Amino acid sequence: MITLNEIKKILNNNDPSFLEDLAQQAQMLTEQYFGRTITLYMPLYLSNYCSSHCTYCGFHSHHKIKRFKLTPDEIRREMACISDKGIENILLLTGESYQATPLSYLKEAVLIAKEFFPNIALEVHPMDENDYKSLILAGVDGITIYQETYNKKRYQKVHLSGKKKNYDYRRETPKRAAKAGIRSLSLGILLGLSDATKDLYELYKHLKEMEKNFPAVEYNLSFPRLRPIQGKDFAICDVDDKTFIKIICLTRILFPRVGINLSTRENARLRDNLLGLGITRMSAESSTFVGGYAQKSLKNDTPQFDIKDSRSVKEIIQLLKKRQFDPVLTDWRRIETF
Repeated sequence: MITLNEIKKILNNNDPSFLEDLAQQAQMLTEQYFGRTITLYMPLYLSNYCSSHCTYCGFHSHHKIKRFKLTPDEIRREMACISDKGIENILLLTGESYQATPLSYLKEAVLIAKEFFPNIALEVHPMDENDYKSLILAGVDGITIYQETYNKKRYQKVHLSGKKKNYDYRRETPKRAAKAGIRSLSLGILLGLSDATKDLYELYKHLKEMEKNFPAVEYNLSFPRLRPIQGKDFAICDVDDKTFIKIICLTRILFPRVGINLSTRENARLRDNLLGLGITRMSAESSTFVGGYAQKSLKNDTPQFDIKDSRSVKEIIQLLKKRQFDPVLTDWRRIETF
């Protein structure tokens, strides 16, 4: 396991030859283990109701915004619109409200998603093991759960109320999902909330722990950076582009088999430059509003955060092909047994 001091030295080393060597190692390992493939997915926000007060989020419970929850018919229309773009990987998201988006609502959304997508992942509030078992039986393949920050004191300062304030329950969520039999887990930290070096070290430790105890699970990592919400900074992200690139490259070198996700929080130029340096999954044409694909009127309301890359799925596919990458629209198909 790499030490905290080693991570700090790498993130602070701006020597051009060092950076070039880091990038070359990351590129070599990415091609060795993943070839020149990039899996594309789209996020769909089902609801912005939330019972937690997280200071950095546009959906938090104390934010005076219009609250929406898609009906089953609206969910189906949104998913049909996304499916028509060629995407076969869907990530379903909600605010963290156990009342507005209970297990029954999530299961219904998953069953609708099965009509359109072979690969379904959730990024919702943490649940107990039996709830995850129920969702897996309904058709869920992946769970995304970010600890946000592993600094307990800082965690308490930015999570003021609600169930998300329970640090330990959130940290144990990947274990509960793995015990339930989930195929894929995505972990991550929100860069800018706390010291990036220490959070990165703790994330690596958490991933090592999960790999040791649940080796059959497919793991992915994400490193979202804090972004403004309708132009307003709730917190300043102090992780610059160069440091961000080093985080991606270092992660690939340490975990050559782990997928690394890149969202539309980052601008088009940076996303393009990161191709080949560790990234295996990219979101495309994302909306961080509730709905936002078929129901354009909802775009007048508050997003969870502002996106930086608004290119369409078609444009992203054209870019990947131009750069000699293979865009993968689905990496998993469920085989029904009879």
